[in-house]
Amino acid sequence: MTLIPVILSGGAGTRLWPMSRQLYPKQFLNLTGTEHTLLQATLARLPEADVAPPLMICNEAHRFLVAEQLRQMGVRPGGILLEPVGRNTAPAVAAAALCAHASGEDPVLLVMPADHLIQDVDAFRRSVALAVEAARSGELVTFGVPPTEPHTGYGYIRVEAGAGAGAAPVREFVEKPDLDTARAYVASGQYYWNSGLFVFRASSFLEELKAHAPDILEACERAWAGARGDLDFLRLEPEAFSACRSESVDYAVMEPTRRAVMVPLEADWSDVGSWTALWSSGERDAEGNVAVGDVLLTGTRNCYLHADARLVAAVGVEDLVVVETKDAVLVMHKDHHQDVKEIVARLRADGREESENHRCVARPWGTYEQIDTASRFQVKRITVKPGQQLSLQMHYHRAEHWIVVRGTARITRGEEQFILSENESTYIPLGITHRLENPGRIPLELIEVQSGSYLGEDDIVRFEDTYGRH
Repeated sequence: MTLIPVILSGGAGTRLWPMSRQLYPKQFLNLTGTEHTLLQATLARLPEADVAPPLMICNEAHRFLVAEQLRQMGVRPGGILLEPVGRNTAPAVAAAALCAHASGEDPVLLVMPADHLIQDVDAFRRSVALAVEAARSGELVTFGVPPTEPHTGYGYIRVEAGAGAGAAPVREFVEKPDLDTARAYVASGQYYWNSGLFVFRASSFLEELKAHAPDILEACERAWAGARGDLDFLRLEPEAFSACRSESVDYAVMEPTRRAVMVPLEADWSDVGSWTALWSSGERDAEGNVAVGDVLLTGTRNCYLHADARLVAAVGVEDLVVVETKDAVLVMHKDHHQDVKEIVARLRADGREESENHRCVARPWGTYEQIDTASRFQVKRITVKPGQQLSLQMHYHRAEHWIVVRGTARITRGEEQFILSENESTYIPLGITHRLENPGRIPLELIEVQSGSYLGEDDIVRFEDTYGRH
């Protein structure tokens, strides 16, 4: 029986601001100082035998980020399903189950969020093997993490005491408790942290969804029936999927079903739900500090410090989180790690860009980074990947100057087409159609100076686009 990994990549990661942004959330970041992002680490820990290509579920705004990170890993997905809006995990898994079941087969699905951290890969794979055996007989398996502390940020799963290492019937799912209740849970030996990982046959999940949340199944069936291909992606029908109510797999299926079992997961797991979680799972120095990037410390204890673009120095402080990026710095006491989302909410209410994106913005063709801006000009650094091109486009309100600093550029300007090499430049007048391409084998880097009465990213008319954008 085929095992299909289903990777859920829809989270926003607001509690990991300022590194995590709405258009570049935590699953696409390297937060642990290793070679992989959280999404790539999720792919790397998959079982090595008898596993089909992964089925990815993501928001359409993240589709090129997902595709690029898969390409970097050399992974060809079984499909990339695009959600027009976020509707929590139950609709996402329903769409994946319908996709996996469409061929007439009934595979086992390994459902994994893309933004978790699991450091003991061998232990994870052993737990997955136990879960697959239980799922083959029609049971719906969740993974429970043995608690190491009375954590109030996780939900809990109760099984009978002494259930052992195999699949045990779930007696109860419990919401995030207060501290005293969490202490009692840990002391009882019957409660596990709810990991949000699942294994079940596609048909088993769809049967239980039909029994306990038929409205979700009906909406997802309509969205799947109306899905259409777009380049390497599959877009779920927007109106049907948007009409579906938002619900988690736990609420929609796992809590009401009588087929739920739990397999223990002793694999050094974290949902990376906060900066404090990264401190807890990180490698600490003798003073209890976790430092990532260019960090200098003296007289500092039990702190998490992350430097992204500049030197961060800390002197004589304790129990702080300090996170630096090119456009924002977070300073926070570790006990207030759940309150970062309030800062993000204020940024969004004020319409500030720092909630949406980084100064360096990813595009399917490469990146652009804002260097300087004023009322009638802005300066950007543009990097175009080898063999890639921007859309054929035109602007109503701005002109552009391009200076090549590395690589070779092929320029379309009106009816002209010409090559620019390093230290050469050109001018794109307002209202002229133009395109930038990298025909070479190394990244193309150039400086763009925009000038005009309006410099917003929405001042663009696309005539042709390789990536299907409008």
